[in-house]
Amino acid sequence: MKIGFIGTGVMGTGIIKNLLKNGNEVTVYNRTKAHAQEVIDAGAIWADSPAVATKNNDVVMTMVGFPQDVEQVYYGKDGILNAAMSGQLLIDMTTSKPSLAQRLASDAAQKNVHVLDAPVSGGDIGAKNGTLTMMIGGVKTDFEKVRPLLEQFSSQQHYFGPAGSGQHAKMANQIMVAGTMTGMSEMLVYGKAAGLDLNEVIETVSSGAGENWSLSNYGPRILKQDYTPGFFAKHFLKDLRIALEEAKKMNLDLPVTKEAKQLYEILVDQKGLGNDGTQALVKLWWK
Repeated sequence: MKIGFIGTGVMGTGIIKNLLKNGNEVTVYNRTKAHAQEVIDAGAIWADSPAVATKNNDVVMTMVGFPQDVEQVYYGKDGILNAAMSGQLLIDMTTSKPSLAQRLASDAAQKNVHVLDAPVSGGDIGAKNGTLTMMIGGVKTDFEKVRPLLEQFSSQQHYFGPAGSGQHAKMANQIMVAGTMTGMSEMLVYGKAAGLDLNEVIETVSSGAGENWSLSNYGPRILKQDYTPGFFAKHFLKDLRIALEEAKKMNLDLPVTKEAKQLYEILVDQKGLGNDGTQALVKLWWK
């Protein structure tokens, strides 16, 4: 299949490599070409704009950082919608605002272009290993049509409903992750203060009721002082802000998520560590 892919960051790179391994022709665009060199070396074709990456491809996928980046690559002068063809399928895997996903789907439909919002979970490891979990919003028949392609880089694909539903599901996921990240950080801080063997603590907790993805994947990285991003702290803060904005619209109060957002604001906005991985939260306690 011929695929256009915009966004060659940590997550996009792993996804693109899996698409290439499965025999697809992938044309890529990234704001900084140097950051796309790894996938170009793996066989991807470079495009000079999102519009060029869109033309003559069956499917176009996007994985960028923030909602404003989504708007730029879709609505900009050299954006996707200006080049999209009737019948083409666009898949946005950025974690973004449900309202933006709805607007994008509505505007694309006027050109008979189909859009799915399909944020993912699983971090850099899931992208590399092809084991991501996908949360899908849009027209169900569009999802069913493209599902075999999605299975090339994800192990689970869950359909939730019309446009924006995938983004709402991702917000629910990030609310859960906020609890596991803060819990893991405080567990390690407590264990260290008590003089415990932290490797043993992680192994013990991971085999009981406290087992969770964050602990299994990020706990060992912290003990190695490895704060490279499987998922950027600045992007997680963006997600928590979106989740709380959506919760407010539904008259929900989420005090634990608010506290997690405030902690990540200290990490990102005050300490300037937004380009670290989410596991860097522990730096608020550890030197």
